Amino acid sequence: MTFKLIFPTPYQKRERSFLKKHSELRQRYFKTLLLLEQNPLHPSLRLHPMRGRLTGLHSVSISMRYRITLELELREQEIVFVNIGSHGEVY
Repeated sequence: MTFKLIFPTPYQKRERSFLKKHSELRQRYFKTLLLLEQNPLHPSLRLHPMRGRLTGLHSVSISMRYRITLELELREQEIVFVNIGSHGEVY
């Protein structure tokens, strides 16, 4: 079972900026996307629900320092990307 990855325009702008600024993470970022597409519950993603003002969103790890926040709809098999950046930037 694969999941449909949805990249809204605001996220695409953040993604381009993030990858330009952190080109060393490009390979790791695309590996994260592949894992999300194949199995969003894969342990290395460290998927967890957000709390507080970000309730309703989830977070996955690109590395220990960088995260992606996303909307995860397991019933519809869709993952909508919201934000990308350091822990402090996305939380």
